[in-house]
Amino acid sequence: MKIKSFLAKPYASIIHSKVKKGMVTAVADQQALLQHLVKQGAKTVFGKDHGLESVKTYDDYKKAVPLRDYEEFTPYIDKIKAGEQNVLWKGKPIYFAKTSGTTSGAKYIPISKDSISNHINGARNALLCYMAETGNTDFADGKMIFLSGSPELERVGGIPTGRLSGIVNHFIPRYLRGNQLPSYETNCIDDWEDKLDKIVKETSGENMTLISGIPPWMQMYFDWLSARNEGKKIKELFPQLQVIVHGGVNFEPYKAKLIDSLGGKVDMIETFPASEGFFAFQDLPGQEGLLLNTDAGIFYEFVPATEIGSPNPTRLSLGEVQVGVNYALIVSTNAGLWGYSIGDTVRFVSVNPYRLVVTGRIKHYISAFGEHVIGEEVEYAILHASREFNTHIIEFTIAPAIQVTDGLPYHEWFIEFETPPADMAAFALAVNNHLAQKNIYYQDLMAGKILRPLVIRTMKKNTFIEYMKSIGRLGGQNKVPRLGNDRKLADALQGWVVR
Repeated sequence: MKIKSFLAKPYASIIHSKVKKGMVTAVADQQALLQHLVKQGAKTVFGKDHGLESVKTYDDYKKAVPLRDYEEFTPYIDKIKAGEQNVLWKGKPIYFAKTSGTTSGAKYIPISKDSISNHINGARNALLCYMAETGNTDFADGKMIFLSGSPELERVGGIPTGRLSGIVNHFIPRYLRGNQLPSYETNCIDDWEDKLDKIVKETSGENMTLISGIPPWMQMYFDWLSARNEGKKIKELFPQLQVIVHGGVNFEPYKAKLIDSLGGKVDMIETFPASEGFFAFQDLPGQEGLLLNTDAGIFYEFVPATEIGSPNPTRLSLGEVQVGVNYALIVSTNAGLWGYSIGDTVRFVSVNPYRLVVTGRIKHYISAFGEHVIGEEVEYAILHASREFNTHIIEFTIAPAIQVTDGLPYHEWFIEFETPPADMAAFALAVNNHLAQKNIYYQDLMAGKILRPLVIRTMKKNTFIEYMKSIGRLGGQNKVPRLGNDRKLADALQGWVVR
């Protein structure tokens, strides 16, 4: 055992014990945190606008602070960009995390001196809990790769600005710098394909023990590695690879192909990071659910997903949530976000402790006919059908086909297959049946002759890579929307349809 893995054992034990204690005090920690946030926020421009100095209880807070998305926060962000102090949080942000919005263009999410530790410690705790639960610390001595954005930062309103993953790159501990790949110079390359080519060259032949990234771009890295090494599996190339850390999208649709590409056993750790905060991580390897990060500067609220868009939606604190209900996730943070809708929906699988799964995006759904089909449901349908037909999916997206010239409207699925099913009609019917099983409204619309069963369009190889490249969003942190209520993406994909 080498020095890093040796020293990791007692440190992992300490952090693991702290995390387990936090499971018991989660609700009390959240209550205390709200009081702290309100006290600090009362001195800001936002706090004065919303009378935070008079807020004493959670009910007071709900009356004082309405729910907002990014567009409604932009007047305050603009004040910060103009150089004003104490706008959303004390002082000025130390960073802006720049993220691509689907409806509002670039978003600038503040990161404060108080909140940066949430982003750093969340990822750290995920790995340390894994070490404590499994006893495996050997990977700490090998090379580790993090498929991330560029660590080079621009300045917006005098504030260093860039991708969250690039910002976090600056905080990798010195004792791990020697383990990190790719090189700083390669990480700074903007063109994703050029960058990936350099990553493949730098990591080939190295003792890789941990790889981290979002699943679709991790798969792209694996495909390039294999293609440049006579089709070898990843475990043949990296026999000491022990841990995959993934997050950002639902892993299940990518899981089968990733495991096939690996060609051997590798432990998986799922995380729930975002520019707004590091919300949850898988504390028990191999078990469903991510442990909510309840004592790290983020106060959580939960709105039943069925009430999103209503004038006065129900707002629940952590102690009021129920297992099995789909909620929109709302956060208030020590970076200065208040009643902020991050756009994700979650469902608790346990409340003792509080573990959840991410079920989709608020704006990514189909309800052209009142069906309100969400990400979790379509991913369930395609996953189960793929298992039944022994086929692998690379990527997919869905749109409603409303203006049709022949027959009833339908949901149109654009799927890029790694291995297409032998019987496409039977596969489509299986996907349709699984979706109807999960969504009774979809089932009723077909029974009522308002919709007909879904239609699958088979896409050319690399369709979604080429599409993302065409819109300037090919990269390790960008994701293809799975669901849309309009035809914008569907129309853009027509040139790649095979049949």
